[in-house]
Amino acid sequence: MSDKMHRRAFIRTAVLGAAAIPTLIAAAETLPMLDVKDATAVALGYVPDATKVDAKSNPTYKAVQTCANCVQFQGKPGEKAAACPLFVGKSVAAGGWCKVWIQKPGT
Repeated sequence: MSDKMHRRAFIRTAVLGAAAIPTLIAAAETLPMLDVKDATAVALGYVPDATKVDAKSNPTYKAVQTCANCVQFQGKPGEKAAACPLFVGKSVAAGGWCKVWIQKPGT
């Protein structure tokens, strides 16, 4: 009887966990935008508009670099903003840029 109860508890937990996945995905899609005054944003030189990057202060910057074509950007093509693992719990602008930019393969 004890084994059946453990299996039932496991199945119940798995079903409830699976039911929560859409809620978690929706929450991820509505992350607040990163504030340019955030300490990590400042340290990494994040700007929400890559055309406004100070090229003298950021010699590695190239005009074609944006968050949208960075390997860190977790959005789909065409999305205006998405999560970035560098800024936990925040969204970054697809047209933004930071010093940690690395070209996404295939872009």
